[in-house]
Amino acid sequence: MATITAALVKELRESTGAGMMDCKAALTENNGDIEASVDWLRKKGLSKAAKKAGRVAAEGLVAALIGERAGVVVEVNSETDFVARNEDFQTLARNVAGVALSSGKTDVEELGKQAYPAGGGVADAVTTAIANIGENLTLRRAAGLSVESGVVGRYVHTQISDGLGKIAVIVALESKGDKDVLATLARQLAMHVASANPLAMTAAELDAATVEREKNLLAEKNAGKPPHVLEKIIESGLKTYYKEVLLPEQVSNHPDHAGKTVAQAVKETEGKAGAPIAIKGFVRYALGEGIEKATGDFAAEVAAAVKG
Repeated sequence: MATITAALVKELRESTGAGMMDCKAALTENNGDIEASVDWLRKKGLSKAAKKAGRVAAEGLVAALIGERAGVVVEVNSETDFVARNEDFQTLARNVAGVALSSGKTDVEELGKQAYPAGGGVADAVTTAIANIGENLTLRRAAGLSVESGVVGRYVHTQISDGLGKIAVIVALESKGDKDVLATLARQLAMHVASANPLAMTAAELDAATVEREKNLLAEKNAGKPPHVLEKIIESGLKTYYKEVLLPEQVSNHPDHAGKTVAQAVKETEGKAGAPIAIKGFVRYALGEGIEKATGDFAAEVAAAVKG
């Protein structure tokens, strides 16, 4: 029998939005297994979101920077949120993004070797910042998008300085249409991605294990039905799931495209742009995704729930 710790309860609560006592019950029922507990909560209708388990907060900043036909997102982590307000740390994050954009290097190891504006390499700049700021800092990840014709738009949520915040998104649109129209649409789509958190552009791009897990969940929820009926239920359920997690199929949350899917919004904008538009891709970074970080947030409340 696994020990159900306060940290486990807190992690499951942050992953699902379910109540703490429900999280404790789910963990107890599933011997402390987080993913099994997420599914258990979903089956009982107690999970408020189908988020991947284990996404806990970490500190630092994500930065988004765009150029004429390219854009990058980088994440630089720190030990405390206080450091994110430090101008030297902000300069570091912004400069690292600038180097990634100008060099086209987004592999962290390769990016670390690139020349830094103040001298030396990017990795050297991080090391220097550690000594100056007095905290452990990490260049965690970077990603980029580019187009041959068109634009890359960005949106930064909870922005604390230009291009720096807690969630950063870039969206690439391939098109020979009007650049101003494309730029507006790209930003609108980036805002949508920040809020709706799609997982992919197409079903083929989804992780196979994720899709299989969804199939198994549907099968378990409808256990006992005849095989031919169950097959249709799973097929229908997956179509609904795809509408929830694939960007083109999601319903746009921007007022300019109310009631339309993202694909319909893009098609509608083609008339204004004067040319076909294709979403080439998107990148969404939320600060601290997947990083284990011990915190004291509502610790007493969680501990009480575990003991209770």
